[in-house]
Amino acid sequence: MRELDGQAHRDEAGKTKKVMVFIVTIILGYLLFIIPDVFFGVTKLNGGKIGVNLLFIGLFQFITVTALLYFSLKILKKKFRDIGLRFDNLGKDILLGIFFGGLWSILQFVLIIPNTGGTNRPDIKGMLEMYDGTLVGTLSFMALGVIGGGITEELFNRGYFINVLKETFKNPKTGLWFSAVLSILLFALGHLPSNTLDWFDILVPTILYTILFIWTKRLTASIVAHGVYNASAIILTYSIYFH
Repeated sequence: MRELDGQAHRDEAGKTKKVMVFIVTIILGYLLFIIPDVFFGVTKLNGGKIGVNLLFIGLFQFITVTALLYFSLKILKKKFRDIGLRFDNLGKDILLGIFFGGLWSILQFVLIIPNTGGTNRPDIKGMLEMYDGTLVGTLSFMALGVIGGGITEELFNRGYFINVLKETFKNPKTGLWFSAVLSILLFALGHLPSNTLDWFDILVPTILYTILFIWTKRLTASIVAHGVYNASAIILTYSIYFH
């Protein structure tokens, strides 16, 4: 009986530790995403959030957030494989990612954006302010979208957030769906939607990336889909709207 009580106490202590590590990691992670954005936005160093600075922002986010996740997972005695960073069935995941990321790109730039304001949309205006008209600047913007967005955001918001949080629940299915829904909502809120269209534009792909992650139990498909859409959006916005 004492052994059972002791085991229950250890389990409870382990769960409390996991929750605390999770909360601290999430708070620090969001700060690391925000810091370079605010830095270049406020200081306007080298032109601000434009050109090659976008590459620096993406690299800062990738390096610091990945390091944070590494140490957090080490404390929890886990590895990146445990949060879905595996490369089994890589070919299938790449095809899934290209298909769904490409499909959302087509829907956005063929149907949705042209019929909801085009160049007058606040998000398109915001993107146009980040181009400097050079090849290096455009490639840097794409690097931010793929490295800071496609890779880092998926590791943090999908892989770490959902997998670690769900383990704090007694019922695995309840934990999975609660974690997934909370991840979607926080990710959407992080993009600061201000109207119904903004919510639609961010919720649809976010739900899609989450479904890909849960369905495959791997991050590769959602990383590719997220990266494909971000890169496509940057290229298409430049090609269609930048003058």
